[in-house]
Amino acid sequence: MQILLNTDSHFDGREPRQEHLESVVREVLGPFGERITKVEAYLTDADSTTLAGPGNIHCTLEARLVEHEPVVARHHAGTAGQAIHGALRKLSCVLASEFEKQDHRYATAHHATEQTTPGSAQSSA
Repeated sequence: MQILLNTDSHFDGREPRQEHLESVVREVLGPFGERITKVEAYLTDADSTTLAGPGNIHCTLEARLVEHEPVVARHHAGTAGQAIHGALRKLSCVLASEFEKQDHRYATAHHATEQTTPGSAQSSA
């Protein structure tokens, strides 16, 4: 899984680095790792006239999935770390729900195929 961090020009050197982002993304999204090809994080300052301040940080996470449309989650917070963690929580919930639906559809389709396969019918005699 490739992980990229994009920021606007209003973040100084004290903001989370790429390594921190990679660490927390892998920790939270690790269970979905084989189904995700890329995660891009976008950190922006809502009040771009000054350096990032309290309550102004927006994090957008976009997960690119194998054979599916990308999934996006956003969170606003006072710090970049809080914004990242909030967006990760939301993204994790959305991905868990999406993959659960996919797995259920696969299991249902697979089960239906097994039921209609010749020789799989049981005799009631």
